[in-house]
Amino acid sequence: MQRRKIVSVVGARPNFVKIAPLLAEFSKHPDICSVLVHTGQHYGHSMDRLFFDQLQIPTPDVNLEVGSASHAVQTARIMERFEPVLLEHAPDLVLVVGDVNSTLACALVTIKAGIPVGHIEAGLRSFDRSMPEEINRILTDAISEYLFVTEHSGLTNLRREGISDRHVYLVGNLMMDTLIRQLGSIGDSPILDRLALHERRYALVTLHRPSNVDDPASLRRLYSMLLTMAERIPVVFPAHPRTVKNLQALGLSDGATRRGGLMLIEPLGYVDFLALVKSARLVLTDSGGIQEETTFLQVPCLTLRANTERPITVEVGTNRLVGNDPDAALRAFRSVLDERFGSAPAQIPEMWDGRTAERITKILRDALADRERTPASAPVRYAA
Repeated sequence: MQRRKIVSVVGARPNFVKIAPLLAEFSKHPDICSVLVHTGQHYGHSMDRLFFDQLQIPTPDVNLEVGSASHAVQTARIMERFEPVLLEHAPDLVLVVGDVNSTLACALVTIKAGIPVGHIEAGLRSFDRSMPEEINRILTDAISEYLFVTEHSGLTNLRREGISDRHVYLVGNLMMDTLIRQLGSIGDSPILDRLALHERRYALVTLHRPSNVDDPASLRRLYSMLLTMAERIPVVFPAHPRTVKNLQALGLSDGATRRGGLMLIEPLGYVDFLALVKSARLVLTDSGGIQEETTFLQVPCLTLRANTERPITVEVGTNRLVGNDPDAALRAFRSVLDERFGSAPAQIPEMWDGRTAERITKILRDALADRERTPASAPVRYAA
């Protein structure tokens, strides 16, 4: 039996959640030699090591340790450090995940080396090119040979950009594979007791996008909004270190963990954070992945952005876009508390069933065993 080598690249917390079930599935097949490369874009205990431990991700075979930097410097540093790793391992395929700088940087190095690229979570579009993630998504899709799509909007977007259907697979969502596998651990988490919270009687907030937390005027408005919300219901805010630093620079935080009903806490591991999501009355976020997790868990979500690359989360009724206008967010917040929004059962999107890793693995094993191209006129393939 000929073994095929697949290098999987991760760099940031959302990547870890998506790659965990796929690596577990790879381990079941002796014909796959799996190599994990961590670029080190996210680092530290709460930002990566805790996720690796909780999700039982193997210790990376390679850690590039690129750390934080500007987009240009970080991307260049990843490319420079990934190239010798690629040459040493000479894989049959490189898998990149999501839309962070690691995704694009490693895809570029791989395609220039003449090695095929697979992109997990392909085809998502916000249509906002001011977002660095949007640039990473578009360019990575343009050079990938295998495009694994989570929802139907991705199919439409890739066709619009002229990408042949023969490269595209609708497979579902790896984040749901992880969520389904971790439901028992999430239910056993003591985080609500530790924070003295009661089920459905608090709101959960995450903010990390530069447009929200790096712009002083925007951050002031959003922080004031959170204080107003906290007058009605406790608001839990696991704050990114950069966000805390910006709050302190504006004199909005003196390091205290509570201000009225607003609780600033450190970033959490996967299990504790999802336990908070699952039991929240509502979630306010500017994250893409959390829009998906709240959809699956059927928790009302208010997205503090004017757009989303995951429109299925709005279509099925769990998510509402409120922009970064505090007044609009407060109106939506009150409508949730008054049960005018988010009380009706939502749908679970197609193929978000915990079997996405199986589908992707089957596709890759078949493709690597027989590299002959399918006809250009072939329809989009729905994995069985």
